[in-house]
Amino acid sequence: MTKSMNTILAGAAILALAGGALAQTKDTTKGAAMKAAGGDVAKTMDIVDTAVSAGSFGTLVAAVQAAGLVETLKGPGPFTVFAPTDEAFAKLPAGTVEGLLADKDKLTAVLTYHVVAGKVMAADVVKLSEVTTVQGGKATIEIKDGVVIDGARVVKTDIVCSNGVIHVIDAVMLP
Repeated sequence: MTKSMNTILAGAAILALAGGALAQTKDTTKGAAMKAAGGDVAKTMDIVDTAVSAGSFGTLVAAVQAAGLVETLKGPGPFTVFAPTDEAFAKLPAGTVEGLLADKDKLTAVLTYHVVAGKVMAADVVKLSEVTTVQGGKATIEIKDGVVIDGARVVKTDIVCSNGVIHVIDAVMLP
């Protein structure tokens, strides 16, 4: 994916969703936002607002908006989201993100494959060999030098939100 496409998607996500979320944190540097996302501020924000404030999920948030899933992920949940970073989306072959954005059904399938019903904390994830996703598929969990879910390494865990939890992953999982 091109840098300009990342910029456009991130900009769209910020304009569409950031409203109140960014107003809650005056220091929007990446480090401070990630600290806020993992701390007490995240516990009072829902999954979408937490992702927006973190500053590293612009592509994911733009995709959630394009799929019409914002209200669902702002709902009561609880949800567990295995959230790929912007860098994870950038690893996809050229044209993949654009193709998904052009096909709402495929985009929705990919995004809901990253969501598990319920609040599954890291201590519980490591006890599982698979999880059933909201999309309906089963994602395989392996413990090898950390937690890996369908080939994506979990790089940050237990970002507690008002309606669930986010685990950050380094790759986009495709059903």
